Amino acid sequence: MEATNFIYLSLLLFSTFFVAINGHIGEFDEVWRRRAQEADEWAQKAYKPDPMNVTFAFAKQTKKTVTEIKESRVPLNGTRRELRGKRRDDGPCLATNPIDSCWRCQGNWADNRKRLADCAMGFAKGTTGGKDGEIYVVTDNSDDSSNPKPGTLRYGVIQKQPLWIIFARSMNIRLTQELIMQSDKTIDGRGVIVHIANGAGIMLQYVKNVIIHGLRIHDIHVGSGGMIRDAVDHIGQRTQSDGDGISIFGSSNIWVDHVSMRSCYDGLIDAVEGSTAITISNSHFTDHNEVMLFGASDSSSIDQRMQITVAFNHFGKRLIQRMPRCRWGFIHVVNNDYTHWNMYAIGGSQHPIIISQGNRFVAPPNDAFKKEVTKRDYSPESVWKQWPWRSQGDLFMNGAFFVESGDPDWTKKHFELFDGISSAPGDQVTWITRFSGALNCKIGQPC
Repeated sequence: MEATNFIYLSLLLFSTFFVAINGHIGEFDEVWRRRAQEADEWAQKAYKPDPMNVTFAFAKQTKKTVTEIKESRVPLNGTRRELRGKRRDDGPCLATNPIDSCWRCQGNWADNRKRLADCAMGFAKGTTGGKDGEIYVVTDNSDDSSNPKPGTLRYGVIQKQPLWIIFARSMNIRLTQELIMQSDKTIDGRGVIVHIANGAGIMLQYVKNVIIHGLRIHDIHVGSGGMIRDAVDHIGQRTQSDGDGISIFGSSNIWVDHVSMRSCYDGLIDAVEGSTAITISNSHFTDHNEVMLFGASDSSSIDQRMQITVAFNHFGKRLIQRMPRCRWGFIHVVNNDYTHWNMYAIGGSQHPIIISQGNRFVAPPNDAFKKEVTKRDYSPESVWKQWPWRSQGDLFMNGAFFVESGDPDWTKKHFELFDGISSAPGDQVTWITRFSGALNCKIGQPC
């Protein structure tokens, strides 16, 4: 019996190790080996040796844009969150942050969709997706994971050339297996309502330069695995998928913007295996336990190069934890609205650098043990006290509090790179994030 248990445990550990290293690739053939090597080279180029330059530039641009909008468009005198994607009146376009002001106020945005590619900020700045390619129109909401038909979403994402993917009409897409994408793609859901639901999720594995915008992703299930086409010239065996909404594995220059996500089997968005140059912005998250995981394992030191910006998002109703949970890496959490958590908001292990700026944290009512925003795992206080977790300009409500760590003069020592001013005050976050989630854009009108 003991021998049987040992064999079972050995197989389980091998399976876990294999999944962590190979990411559900059933056969790590020459094609996947080449992709992994190329992805590593891309990630090394995307990595910023001094990430404080990025956070400084982000803060400076956001502060400037918010000030301009405040002075020239609408007053910041309201805190009621409007219906997402709808304008309050017939006045000027109400873009409320620098990413949105880059494109949303153009009435002809649908004729110039690729302008969006110029609007990325944070660590994903420079991500252009399919800007250099043709427009591909999804006309068919069906999905065949081994032999996708032209006109389907899967057929578009497996093409090797850059493509800007849009949708002919509103549709619900149930992915039969995880959607494995190629590099240099944009999935643009503006102007219609597109649900990725009741099936598998999106996998960005060993790719670069991808934009995902305007999708509603929810009720994602585990994919059973099998023979799945991941390129026009390659089909391979896959093991069971995790059930993430969006899984980023060994990839770089990834921008996720204006998505609405809830109720996935595992995480809503996970980034692992050295993924870097990522921005998650303007999105709305509800109804989920483990929201975001950045770094899969305390032993995956490759995630030291992970650099992620989390900006202008609304973490809403019925969320429990991991907004995000970070291992290793440098995470910039800026001007997000945290209106619900049931355990904690921001957590981590393995000494990640976490810079929290201008966020609004509303603690759960009637439970003194859930007021803390932060949570450290697997390290004694004597260790985690050295981790640079800094809070600047955050707004704490209902008893919320952020436990800082690291050198209290850390920002002063980086003054030439980081001015210590949050992107916008936390009391403006409700306004800044009021249009978070997938927008209800109408062609011919400012979005």
